[in-house]
Amino acid sequence: MALQVSPGVNVSEIDLTTIVPAVATSAAGLAGQFRWGPVEERVLVTNEEELVSNFQKPNANNAQDFFAAADFLSYASALYVVRAYASDALNATSEATTGSNTAGTGLLVKNELHYEENYEDGSGNSGVFAAKYAGALGNSLKISLCPGADAFESTLTGNVAVTAGGTTLTGNGTSFSVELVVGDKIVLGGQTIKVASIASNTSLTLATSHTDGITINGTGSATPTRRWEYFDSVDRAPGTSPDATTKGSSVDELHAVVVDEDGLWTGVADQVLERFENISKGSDAKDETGASNYYKDVINRQSNYVWWLDHPSDSSNWGSALSTATTFDTFAPHTRSMAGGVDGADTAASEVVTASNYFKNEDEADIAFLIEARGDQTIATHMINNIAEVRQDVIVTLSPRRSDVVDNNGSEADSVVTYRNLLPSSSYAVMGSAWKNRFDKYNDVYRYTNMSGDLAGVMARTDQVRDPWFSPAGTDRGRIKNVRKLSFNPRKAERDTLYKNGVNPIVTFPNQGTLLFGDKTLLGRSSAFDRINVRRLFITIEEAIAAAAESSLFEFNDEFTRQQFVNLIEPYLRTVQARRGIVDFRVVADETNNTSDIIDSNQFVGDIYIKPNRSINFIQLNFVAVRSGVEFNEIVGQF
Repeated sequence: MALQVSPGVNVSEIDLTTIVPAVATSAAGLAGQFRWGPVEERVLVTNEEELVSNFQKPNANNAQDFFAAADFLSYASALYVVRAYASDALNATSEATTGSNTAGTGLLVKNELHYEENYEDGSGNSGVFAAKYAGALGNSLKISLCPGADAFESTLTGNVAVTAGGTTLTGNGTSFSVELVVGDKIVLGGQTIKVASIASNTSLTLATSHTDGITINGTGSATPTRRWEYFDSVDRAPGTSPDATTKGSSVDELHAVVVDEDGLWTGVADQVLERFENISKGSDAKDETGASNYYKDVINRQSNYVWWLDHPSDSSNWGSALSTATTFDTFAPHTRSMAGGVDGADTAASEVVTASNYFKNEDEADIAFLIEARGDQTIATHMINNIAEVRQDVIVTLSPRRSDVVDNNGSEADSVVTYRNLLPSSSYAVMGSAWKNRFDKYNDVYRYTNMSGDLAGVMARTDQVRDPWFSPAGTDRGRIKNVRKLSFNPRKAERDTLYKNGVNPIVTFPNQGTLLFGDKTLLGRSSAFDRINVRRLFITIEEAIAAAAESSLFEFNDEFTRQQFVNLIEPYLRTVQARRGIVDFRVVADETNNTSDIIDSNQFVGDIYIKPNRSINFIQLNFVAVRSGVEFNEIVGQF
């Protein structure tokens, strides 16, 4: 107990319940090219639907990266994706408010942090809105603001007329250029028709013809009505919010809609994607829950498609505080198409390398596998040497180059081995032998894709059905999904060539399906660590024991602490032994390895000796015919 200055009773608790924690073993990481989504930011996806939601459907340019991710998610449910991007990629933007950046030229907003550091304060002079992420998909977006009741619905001045079957609306005493914007809807004799273009104050073109033809006298009982293009998407006209009324301001509400103008998102042109009703122009506006109702904050917080960049150029006091008793200005609907979004060139190896570096730090990215999705030597070498070998708790999964195994009949094995020999020797890397032909449902085509996601997937599935120290190969745990046919189905002699060079054959057997038929790592020398199950065994127990050992930090290096460490580790290893991961073990933490020099240098040494279990790679079956008079015990063991 702690020393006391005066008499008394001291009660304390000593926690000796520290255990070796379970460690996550089934998450993977992938860096690649996608059409949408944040750039250079780890995003967790748990299924293929989330992959599409976050990064959109694949095309011919990014199919390898997309399907490597999708394949892994067909086996497991934790994948961290980092989107790489080309240097010329841009987010689409709407028109600029001030400055030299003209409408729709685009700009790069990588992710939320990049937005907050560069554009959140509205000082960028880059437009009113930007697409949330870089890519040409942003060019399909349109955003429309309805800033007041008059913008929502109003009565036109003057007389208008249109002939039956005609699309030209003519006016007399009208102000089409002032009172209307393209996209507005005009109610004409019971028909509601959108405005396609405005030629002048007295002439405009309707999007569809008027069936009956009509003349409306604006000074009589019948008057033409105009409505905001998205009048039917909201419940009522914007007005004054309760918060503004309380604070002495007025006319602060607006509506906003985000639209799929070209149909690239939904397949239907002009489909409304998002609507934000009764949001406020006031910077200090609150909704009934106390959350910010300022339109900039609401759109940034809730939209999946756009960032706010600045107020419309025709506004004068938007962003003022409600507490300053402001009457906010209103004007015609602010409707703008987005433009300038660019996918960029196909991402180079160097750009994928940059994205993969977001998996370097094991404290930030808790993954067991790192998927190299392209069969690229530069990317693979970087992932092995600079991430896996440094972290020493992750396995890089690899496929050959496409040219090695697709349309390379008869030379596949030699080409695969040649590529393998360009890569580093490492027990933290695993390579398969083929690509697979599969159906791409998003583009209605068959295509060859790499199998790196499958290799990580079968290991993750092994974690789920058994333990990391079991081999992921064979008929029980090595079944590969989503295979129409293999680009290269190696025969026995080819499998021998591949295997002795550390490449794991992937084979389709009649009536058995497609299997991972090997469990070697890329370690280029004979060792227990040239097997996947042994490498993963040590990764698992090293990570778990290291986490448990942190409880000994800052304790005294004495017999009590050392024995406490042994008592902590041995039960865990007995559990691993009982689950067939190891044959035997020994834990040593005593004065033999914690000498006075070790103790004086504030160190602690624990030696853990492990005899790993080995997977069966070769089976010899001897069938011996004997004479009827021979006793079996006379001959057993002689062959």
